[in-house]
Amino acid sequence: MNAIAKAIDAINELFGRIIAPLIAIITLIVLYDIVSRFFFGRPSDWAFDITKMLFGAHFMLMAAYGLRHHAHVEVDVVKRLLSRKKQAVLDLIGYLVFFVPFIWLLLTYGWRFFERSFSRGETTYGMVSIPVYPVKGVIVVAAALILLQAIAIVLHAIMQLREETSA
Repeated sequence: MNAIAKAIDAINELFGRIIAPLIAIITLIVLYDIVSRFFFGRPSDWAFDITKMLFGAHFMLMAAYGLRHHAHVEVDVVKRLLSRKKQAVLDLIGYLVFFVPFIWLLLTYGWRFFERSFSRGETTYGMVSIPVYPVKGVIVVAAALILLQAIAIVLHAIMQLREETSA
């Protein structure tokens, strides 16, 4: 169980570190568009759509990394007052009852959303037709990574409960 949780943590750590520099590429595209607009009097036809899509992809793909590092909002005010055993129980209940079903729905409906976009060859409506389905596919990848990280957190909570019970 510990090996599975560590493997999931490692996957999301690696994936987060690979995706994090994408923000620099987004910044460069925005700067290019600003320079084009102010110095040449004409913004690019593609930069706005590309930056929207890349930022959305970056945001979604970094969610599992953020969850792994507890960067998301939690109910720490109440949780930190509890014993480690009760914190583990709260994590188990929270993730199994609320979080995992929500992410499962995101995965299921995200796949349908992607599949419909892919089958139609959906593109942006700007002057440059940029395919939209890759970004919609990111929803599925992100949901899968988040679900994996939730499983790792549940496994960590179970191991914590076992430690507290055996101690």
